[in-house]
Amino acid sequence: MAKCEICGKGVVFGHNVSHSNRKTNRTWKANIRRVKAVVNGSNKTVNVCSRCLRSGKVERA
Repeated sequence: MAKCEICGKGVVFGHNVSHSNRKTNRTWKANIRRVKAVVNGSNKTVNVCSRCLRSGKVERA
């Protein structure tokens, strides 16, 4: 599941737009990492986006 357990960032939908202005569906997926982190004092594996890791919202185990 491409969803961050901290901030809730997930899949976003939109269009590819060609030079002739035809539109086809596409998705943008969040940069999700499975990391071992400290949650409520115990180590747990969580799905976290790279921005939450970089900003320090998650303490790695």
